[in-house]
Amino acid sequence: MSRGVNVVHLLGNVGNDPEVRATSTGSRVAKVSLATNRTWKDRTGQDQEATDWHSLVFWGRLCDVVEQYVKKGDRLYVEGRIEYRRSEGESGIRFFTDVVVSELVMLGTSSGAVRASEAAEPEEDLPPTRKPAARAVDTDSDIPF
Repeated sequence: MSRGVNVVHLLGNVGNDPEVRATSTGSRVAKVSLATNRTWKDRTGQDQEATDWHSLVFWGRLCDVVEQYVKKGDRLYVEGRIEYRRSEGESGIRFFTDVVVSELVMLGTSSGAVRASEAAEPEEDLPPTRKPAARAVDTDSDIPF
């Protein structure tokens, strides 16, 4: 069986405070817009800049993290997948492109960088046999000289 790849990496600034709601099944979802900037030189050699806006969607634990800690203007690094949606209404058919986030790193917040992953289980919820073993850190081996 052949599989495809649908992976997105974005680094940008949050454009709005998170909008959190519950679905009809009771699941909670948070939505945030993220601005990314790109620059290039045009044919005349002039610097050009454009801002692209991305719709981010957070489910599960990441929804809780985003609701509690993410605010407009924060800098985020996210990893996820692109998901396309279609909606039919009175004004016709509308198409949406979302990034469903699976990994989040908060940058530039007042509390420093924080990493949250939906795939990671909180340690207190793990059975004793699955808790990570404590390990010593040899700080001298990390020094590059």
